[in-house]
Amino acid sequence: MDDSRLRLQMCEAAPQLDTAGLNRGSTGNLSVRQGVHWLVTPSGVAAQDLQPASMVLMDFQGQPLGPGKPSSEWRFHRDILASRPDIGAVVHTHSRFATAFSCLHRDIPAFHYMVAIAGGDTIRCAPYALFGTQELSDHALAALTDRRACLLGNHGLIALGTDIRRAVAVAVEVESLCEQYWTALQLGEPHILSTAQMQAVHEKFKTYGQTNA
Repeated sequence: MDDSRLRLQMCEAAPQLDTAGLNRGSTGNLSVRQGVHWLVTPSGVAAQDLQPASMVLMDFQGQPLGPGKPSSEWRFHRDILASRPDIGAVVHTHSRFATAFSCLHRDIPAFHYMVAIAGGDTIRCAPYALFGTQELSDHALAALTDRRACLLGNHGLIALGTDIRRAVAVAVEVESLCEQYWTALQLGEPHILSTAQMQAVHEKFKTYGQTNA
């Protein structure tokens, strides 16, 4: 996909996250792969103020290749895209329920079969590290091993996809799961699906829906 189309998709995705309640103001950020380079949202710009030209083109050494200051979280965007050839886009949010569980350093277990959308039997929570640091990126990469989403301790959520549309969809679904898990915990201790039950879900997902989409 050409540069201009990717930039436009990023401008469309950022307000969607706000509308869905996953971000507010200038919180959160997103990135997309662009050939041998990548694009990331700029630092401190609210979603409604983003323009295609606002997106910062970066190389995989972490150097901007054009105007603009990249998001302070550029390191984990760079490292995820560099280490995961299956991933084309990264979404980071400070959504309410995912962030609440991240403040407890609590993984989301297989209380619901849709946890499989994150790629495994749990949605892991990475340890806390200061925002924008290499330490945070290292923790995120570990938590994302064989996964398409993770929580960041005392921070928020990362969701991955082959493109920006799918990454946003994963972020929305994970936030919904966190809300459902929180609700279930108010009633008691949820029943957790077994490894075998979740494996059956993963197999079912391989042929679910429009698999050629």
